[in-house]
Amino acid sequence: MNNNEYEADLITLLDDENVEHTFEIIDSIEKDDCVYYALLPVFDDAKEQLEAEGEYYIFQTVEENGEELLLEVEDEELLDELAAEFEKRFEELFDGDDEDE
Repeated sequence: MNNNEYEADLITLLDDENVEHTFEIIDSIEKDDCVYYALLPVFDDAKEQLEAEGEYYIFQTVEENGEELLLEVEDEELLDELAAEFEKRFEELFDGDDEDE
Protein backbone atom coordinates (compact mmCIF):
# COMPACT_ATOMS: atom_id res chain seq x y z
CA MET A 1 0.00 0.00 0.00
CA ASN A 2 1.29 3.44 -0.91
CA ASN A 3 1.74 5.68 2.16
CA ASN A 4 0.67 8.71 0.10
CA GLU A 5 -2.78 7.27 -0.61
CA TYR A 6 -5.63 8.97 1.17
CA GLU A 7 -9.24 7.96 1.27
CA ALA A 8 -11.70 10.36 2.88
CA ASP A 9 -13.80 9.06 5.76
CA LEU A 10 -17.28 10.18 4.66
CA ILE A 11 -20.56 10.15 6.55
CA THR A 12 -24.05 11.06 5.34
CA LEU A 13 -26.44 12.69 7.79
CA LEU A 14 -30.14 13.52 7.51
CA ASP A 15 -31.34 16.94 8.64
CA ASP A 16 -34.73 17.76 10.16
CA GLU A 17 -36.34 17.81 6.69
CA ASN A 18 -34.82 14.39 5.78
CA VAL A 19 -32.37 16.00 3.34
CA GLU A 20 -29.06 14.15 3.06
CA HIS A 21 -25.78 16.01 3.66
CA THR A 22 -22.37 14.41 3.18
CA PHE A 23 -19.44 15.28 5.41
CA GLU A 24 -15.81 14.25 5.69
CA ILE A 25 -14.77 13.33 9.22
CA ILE A 26 -11.59 15.34 9.68
CA ASP A 27 -10.95 14.68 13.38
CA SER A 28 -12.54 13.47 16.61
CA ILE A 29 -12.03 14.20 20.30
CA GLU A 30 -13.16 12.12 23.29
CA LYS A 31 -14.15 14.28 26.25
CA ASP A 32 -16.34 13.66 29.29
CA ASP A 33 -17.63 10.26 28.04
CA CYS A 34 -18.67 11.79 24.72
CA VAL A 35 -17.11 11.79 21.26
CA TYR A 36 -17.03 15.02 19.26
CA TYR A 37 -16.41 15.10 15.51
CA ALA A 38 -15.12 17.87 13.26
CA LEU A 39 -17.04 17.44 10.00
CA LEU A 40 -16.26 19.17 6.73
CA PRO A 41 -19.15 19.47 4.25
CA VAL A 42 -18.66 17.72 0.91
CA PHE A 43 -20.32 19.21 -2.16
CA ASP A 44 -20.85 17.80 -5.64
CA ASP A 45 -20.28 21.27 -7.11
CA ALA A 46 -16.61 22.34 -7.06
CA LYS A 47 -17.60 26.02 -6.76
CA GLU A 48 -19.64 25.33 -3.61
CA GLN A 49 -16.72 23.32 -2.19
CA LEU A 50 -14.35 26.26 -2.75
CA GLU A 51 -16.76 28.75 -1.17
CA ALA A 52 -17.09 26.58 1.95
CA GLU A 53 -13.37 25.79 2.18
CA GLY A 54 -12.21 25.65 5.78
CA GLU A 55 -15.69 25.82 7.31
CA TYR A 56 -16.40 22.79 9.44
CA TYR A 57 -19.06 21.73 11.93
CA ILE A 58 -18.70 20.13 15.34
CA PHE A 59 -21.08 17.31 16.19
CA GLN A 60 -21.39 15.17 19.28
CA THR A 61 -22.55 11.61 19.72
CA VAL A 62 -25.80 11.23 21.64
CA GLU A 63 -27.62 8.01 22.45
CA GLU A 64 -31.37 8.22 22.02
CA ASN A 65 -33.71 5.22 22.28
CA GLY A 66 -30.72 2.88 22.04
CA GLU A 67 -29.56 4.50 18.80
CA GLU A 68 -26.42 6.59 18.42
CA LEU A 69 -27.03 9.98 16.79
CA LEU A 70 -24.81 12.88 15.79
CA LEU A 71 -26.09 16.30 16.82
CA GLU A 72 -24.56 19.75 16.47
CA VAL A 73 -23.04 21.07 19.68
CA GLU A 74 -25.38 23.82 20.92
CA ASP A 75 -23.57 24.88 24.13
CA GLU A 76 -21.60 27.96 22.98
CA GLU A 77 -18.96 27.67 25.71
CA LEU A 78 -18.34 23.99 24.95
CA LEU A 79 -18.37 24.72 21.21
CA ASP A 80 -15.70 27.43 21.65
CA GLU A 81 -13.57 25.08 23.77
CA LEU A 82 -13.85 22.24 21.24
CA ALA A 83 -13.17 24.56 18.29
CA ALA A 84 -9.99 25.81 19.99
CA GLU A 85 -8.84 22.23 20.58
CA PHE A 86 -9.62 21.15 17.01
CA GLU A 87 -7.84 24.25 15.62
CA LYS A 88 -4.75 23.46 17.71
CA ARG A 89 -4.76 19.87 16.43
CA PHE A 90 -5.19 21.07 12.81
CA GLU A 91 -2.25 23.48 13.20
CA GLU A 92 -0.05 20.69 14.58
CA LEU A 93 -1.08 18.39 11.75
CA PHE A 94 -0.51 20.92 8.98
CA ASP A 95 2.67 22.39 10.48
CA GLY A 96 4.09 18.86 10.52
CA ASP A 97 3.38 18.57 6.77
CA ASP A 98 5.40 21.72 6.04
CA GLU A 99 8.48 20.31 7.77
CA ASP A 100 8.57 17.30 5.43
CA GLU A 101 8.95 19.45 2.32
